Amino acid sequence: MAQQRKNNNNNKVNMPRPAYMIYGLAALFIIGWAIIGGGSDAPQPSDWSSVAQMVEQGDVARIQVVNRDQAQVFLTEEAIEKYRRDTANKQFGRIPENGAQFFFTIGSVDSFREDLKAAEELSGHDVPVIYKNEKSDWTTVIINFLPWVILIGAWFFIMRSMARGGGAGGAGGIMNVGKAKAQVFDKDNNKRVTFKDVAGLEEAKVEIMEIVDFLKKADKYKELGAKIPKGALLVGPPGTGKTLLAKAVAGEANVPFLSISGSDFVEMFVGVGASRVRDLFEQAKQKAPCIVFIDEIDAIGRARGKNAGFSGNDERENTLNQLLTEMDGFQTNTGVIVLAATNRADILDKALMRAGRFDRQIEVGLPDVKEREEIFEVHLRPLKLDPALDRSFLARQTPGFSGADIANVCNEAALIAARHNKKFIAKEDFLAAIDRIVGGLERKNKIITDEEKRVIAYHEAGHATVSWILENASPLIKVTIIPRGKALGAAWYLPEERQITTREQLMDEMAATLAGRVSEQLTFGEISTGALNDLERVTKQAYAMVAYYGMSSDVGTLSYYDSTGQSDMSFTKPYSEQTAQRIDAEAKRLIAEAYAMAEKVIKEHAAGLKELAELLLSREVVFTEDVERIFGKRKKDIERERREAAAKTAGAAAPGSEPAGQSASAEPVVGMAAAGKPAADSEQAAGDAAAEERSKK
Repeated sequence: MAQQRKNNNNNKVNMPRPAYMIYGLAALFIIGWAIIGGGSDAPQPSDWSSVAQMVEQGDVARIQVVNRDQAQVFLTEEAIEKYRRDTANKQFGRIPENGAQFFFTIGSVDSFREDLKAAEELSGHDVPVIYKNEKSDWTTVIINFLPWVILIGAWFFIMRSMARGGGAGGAGGIMNVGKAKAQVFDKDNNKRVTFKDVAGLEEAKVEIMEIVDFLKKADKYKELGAKIPKGALLVGPPGTGKTLLAKAVAGEANVPFLSISGSDFVEMFVGVGASRVRDLFEQAKQKAPCIVFIDEIDAIGRARGKNAGFSGNDERENTLNQLLTEMDGFQTNTGVIVLAATNRADILDKALMRAGRFDRQIEVGLPDVKEREEIFEVHLRPLKLDPALDRSFLARQTPGFSGADIANVCNEAALIAARHNKKFIAKEDFLAAIDRIVGGLERKNKIITDEEKRVIAYHEAGHATVSWILENASPLIKVTIIPRGKALGAAWYLPEERQITTREQLMDEMAATLAGRVSEQLTFGEISTGALNDLERVTKQAYAMVAYYGMSSDVGTLSYYDSTGQSDMSFTKPYSEQTAQRIDAEAKRLIAEAYAMAEKVIKEHAAGLKELAELLLSREVVFTEDVERIFGKRKKDIERERREAAAKTAGAAAPGSEPAGQSASAEPVVGMAAAGKPAADSEQAAGDAAAEERSKK
């Protein structure tokens, strides 16, 4: 205790003191200026002998006696100019041009009047005398001193702020610029979130529940010698519920929760980021046990030293270094757990990812069909729904949708129902909302010629025909020639939610994507710009098959995919020019093979294609039932019905025979990921659904 008091005394000696001498000098200057200097309009002091000479010379216009003890002298205009040009007496050079020029004190009014009369007789000029009584006006004094008071007050505020924080880099700083802007949520907060509010994410919940259990029952773990984990990193695509999961951890543990974004550490002042990191952990230690959540940590956690000449940022690196020190420095943050979220784990610094800082990396992926149904249950609670609405149906129609996407679907469906003055939200409202989100807004008033509409109809009919006939292609849900967004026509498919994809499946999907171009060429003998989006997707998929998935016999079983993301920052290719030529040739060959497959199917089913196209021209929208009536049932559907019938007969369910949806719209997927790895483009990752758009140029 004595040592502590000694340290406190030392601190008091070394603390910065405000400059009180400066304050005193400033106050003396202001008072002296007000008393001595005055303003430019203040009259100059004088005496009767000097004023008598002015009266005798005829320079005085009038004299005003105030309160019977002070006389104010007003000169003529000629006299003012004369006296201001007088270099012999510098006092005359400061007389004001307006108002009284001089003042002097009189003993009595009678004696002043006699002296003035004698001076008038000598000069031969009469000087008018005015008598006036005035009261002291403190308002004028206050108004004159008010600007100075405001200036002194602002000076005191700035100096005290600097004394508290030690400058801009301190914990307080000027205007608290170095203080962390963390939002604090405690157990008494009304916005408390629990795991009941988080649907799906079962695996992530199980993994992160240990952190909650440690905060609740820390003694159980400490008895065995276990240490509290320093941190956990939530990784996953946008909108999957990473931030919501972190808030649920705090709500379940009943501990304070400090939330801050990675961009909040970035400021225009040097050293502010590191200062805010220190202040954040200082707040966390005071509230321990607690949870610190840093959202979008990639804003400050990017890998250091990568292309420093082009994208170096010393301030960001200083902030990262301070974060590394706080998480694994000499200081012990007992009871403080750091959670962070990012969708770019590949670009984070390796020092941040090692054990001892972020001990766990929890994957928060896109929900499957079961988890999507649970998410729908959460977001449908506050809505007024049709009693006959099937939640599982909605889950099947939204493959690749994140939790945020599902929340958007529910809100959009409510808006559509309200727009049509409905009393509740029905199934068709949700389907319209999915179409709106996937394909964009319908543009029925867009001007399209009859010839263009015919080309679009045969284009979309080509997609529908090939995707229905080929066994491994995604089943068609709906096709339309009504413009949506930038597309003049669109087709919706329901892809299988698979984790791996074979070469045959990829080839069938590529053939279905090229079928629109093939249909145009075989029907009209010419091609158009309408297949731009199709060609872009097929080209990316072909290059992914050759360069990433090793599905080319010529190039071989090689993969040039970089899962770390460092290849994006490189200016060189990971292969030679000869290999690049072979990759180009193989990609071109695969596209030609898929094109031939589509051409063969369309020639064999030309009559059905024509019937489907004419139906599109007349109705503008065609559903699954119409395609099934023209071409018959798909081979997969027949086999699935046969298995279900056999299983029903045997009294046992066939494993893995989940029925596919038969109506509504869902996004097509052309490039599926193999073994959980991303495809050539992030837009073609497994489970990602994108509307099949075709733009006419």
